[in-house]
Amino acid sequence: MAVKTRYLEFATRGNAQMVDITGSVAGAVQESGLANGTVTIFCPSATSALTTIEYESGCLSDLTRLFDEVAAPDRQYAHNARWGDGNGHSHVRAALLGPSITVPFVDGTLTLGTWQQIIYVDFDNRSRQRRLVAQLMGE
Repeated sequence: MAVKTRYLEFATRGNAQMVDITGSVAGAVQESGLANGTVTIFCPSATSALTTIEYESGCLSDLTRLFDEVAAPDRQYAHNARWGDGNGHSHVRAALLGPSITVPFVDGTLTLGTWQQIIYVDFDNRSRQRRLVAQLMGE
């Protein structure tokens, strides 16, 4: 059993921007030289998250609307009162999805469904440089 670590780096605009990282994760699997195992992607951030979805405009719009309904940016957040940075909603949204996702791979290929992509969602209220950790375990 081997463990390998890769990093995925990119810039984001924030404000619930969704980035399809499936290709980057598949590339990390290929680059690792491992044939079978799991890849865990982790975002070391309290204002972003990972999930899977069909990466098409309708699904992305529906997910954005859901976040606006559940944790609207214009609500009162104790975090904003304490820190004054206006991103209380970003922390709540990120907590709902979570900071990591694990996907098995077989024969060097992610075992995702036909219409399933891995997405990173940046909920913060400003643009950022992001660095995700992809840790692969396998043989």
